[in-house]
Amino acid sequence: MEPEKQPILHRLGEIGARVGSRPPSSKRARLALTIGITVLIFGFLVFTVASQWSDLKDEGVNFDPIWLVPAFAVLPVFYVLGAFGWDLILRLLGYRLSPMKAQIAWGQPLLARYVPGSVLYVLGRLVLSERLGVPRRATLASIVYEQALSGASAVAISSYFVISHPDLQDVPVRWGVLIVVPAAIVVLHPKVFGPLSGKVLGAFGREPLPATMSLPGVLGMFAFYAFNWCVVGFGVYCAANAVHSIPIEKLAAVGSAQALAFVAALVSLVAPAGLGVRDAVFAGAVKVALPGKSLAVGAAIAIGVRAVLTVVELIYVGAITVIARRRDTSILAPLLAGELDAEPADELELVE
Repeated sequence: MEPEKQPILHRLGEIGARVGSRPPSSKRARLALTIGITVLIFGFLVFTVASQWSDLKDEGVNFDPIWLVPAFAVLPVFYVLGAFGWDLILRLLGYRLSPMKAQIAWGQPLLARYVPGSVLYVLGRLVLSERLGVPRRATLASIVYEQALSGASAVAISSYFVISHPDLQDVPVRWGVLIVVPAAIVVLHPKVFGPLSGKVLGAFGREPLPATMSLPGVLGMFAFYAFNWCVVGFGVYCAANAVHSIPIEKLAAVGSAQALAFVAALVSLVAPAGLGVRDAVFAGAVKVALPGKSLAVGAAIAIGVRAVLTVVELIYVGAITVIARRRDTSILAPLLAGELDAEPADELELVE
């Protein structure tokens, strides 16, 4: 008798579970893989930065360096807190990484977001976390929680923009944006998310998640991400002022416009790191905070803010990469050295 074939979703699940776990046996293949991934990531990144500066030159924008000082002081905190928030989610799921290891596992794959599809970004986090002893299913669950909570809190922050928009004051349905927040909390409730994720994983032939976050944990992380959006909102306000003067009373409008742009990029799923979609939405939204409501100026601000965010991200990832190399925890190390089948690191302890 012929062996019974597995359902296609089960076969896809098996393929996904094996990706990255066994490096090529040939040294030349491993070297080619190293160079290929590096060129792919940095090729898209260099292209992105080059196109941004070209647009800035065409717009004839002159930066005011005074406002860049607080921008570069505040915006890195957003990334540090992002990694810290993911570390908290992991702890709530039952796994504990040292703070620096969490920064490395979260920060190093960030540049892979510039590759369309974000597949390398997710895979990089899965591979690094597995190398540190966190099962891929738990890491994937943490990413789902992270994106859902970050997106829901961004909706909450951006709701200020939608509700207070001068052109929507006579549209009662604008208040409907607030329903996303309780809806997300209901879906992430352990009594809902546990069975739901179990059915999805079961369809792919995977085991259920080892743990889910409690409702107090979900609410606490929602508040955490809302605070982090306020942090980046202030940093973006400073960066925007480096391009065009914006009154301080428009700080909330600029911050909520940035959150709205993130939501638009999140639901688009296509643009690498939200490029284009995020910037276009921010340009159209931030013009509300400008005296002349000029879309052209809004576009110039969006380009300038994107350039500042890109530089800050490069600085953050560069610093994390230097630390990772000293600790021998590179994003490519699992692929090159075949260490994913080794025992979990001693520093990692499972929360009882």
